[in-house]
Amino acid sequence: MTSSSEKSGNHSKIWLVTGDQGAGKTTLCQAWIKLARGAGWTAAGVLSLGEFEGELKTAIQVEDLRTGERRLLASREAVDCQGPKLGSWQFSEAALAWGDERLREASPCDLLVVDELGPLEFERGEGWRSGFAAITDGVYRQALVVVRPEYLHVARQRWPEARVLRVFK
Repeated sequence: MTSSSEKSGNHSKIWLVTGDQGAGKTTLCQAWIKLARGAGWTAAGVLSLGEFEGELKTAIQVEDLRTGERRLLASREAVDCQGPKLGSWQFSEAALAWGDERLREASPCDLLVVDELGPLEFERGEGWRSGFAAITDGVYRQALVVVRPEYLHVARQRWPEARVLRVFK
């Protein structure tokens, strides 16, 4: 359980995980989740898992950390994805809504994971909107928040007490 001091707004327990595309941000989150679960902690939130053909990422699955259930989040081929478009990625509106609901229901937990916050959330107000509230509410022991380097300054303004973990290739 979470103590009242952990709910008080002290966000030093927030870890902003950042690094270039392909640096291993999600891999770091997976290792952290494994360690947390090994220590008896509950992990909740969403993990964005890439699917590759050789070196090319062709799709992204979103995983609910409580249940392990996955949905197709985005695809370069836009197969079964009708929702926002971001660069060469076509997102699934249904999977975005499903993942956002997982974040709305994530707390309380020991480890909150939000993989990742980017242009959909910071610029468009779409995507994992509930992740912002879940992180700010602080009903967890620790939070891992994946943020691309170009949005790190915005995340630092939102959570100034957060610590930054930079992942390098």
